[in-house]
Amino acid sequence: QWQVVESGGGLVQPGGSLRLSCVASGFSVKRYTLAWFRQAPGKEREGVSCISRDDGDTYYADSVRGRFTISRDGAKNTVYLQMSSPKPEDTAVYYCAADLLYATGSYCDPAGDGRDYDTWGQGTQVTVSS
Repeated sequence: QWQVVESGGGLVQPGGSLRLSCVASGFSVKRYTLAWFRQAPGKEREGVSCISRDDGDTYYADSVRGRFTISRDGAKNTVYLQMSSPKPEDTAVYYCAADLLYATGSYCDPAGDGRDYDTWGQGTQVTVSS
């Protein structure tokens, strides 16, 4: 069964760091586009970052560019989201998603609404607070 499972969430202080992991099973993270989304209470889900299939080009929403880094490890079949200098407004449930139907092309929209992704994890809570 194809699935993704997130982990690594928790409480982090503003200005600290946290790394989220998304472990994939049933498919290779290098062959498909994967993305991170988040949803804060009372807000719409928003795209955070994505890494394109094959070439592994990375893209970021304006709100996190320069602070977050998406990467992948083919050997571990895992995609990461390194959160540096997080802010209280980054508090949300973070979801990993995979485009297994090739809805995205060579470019993935980091701020998309998620409609191109068909496989989602259960989410991991990130709380940024002192």
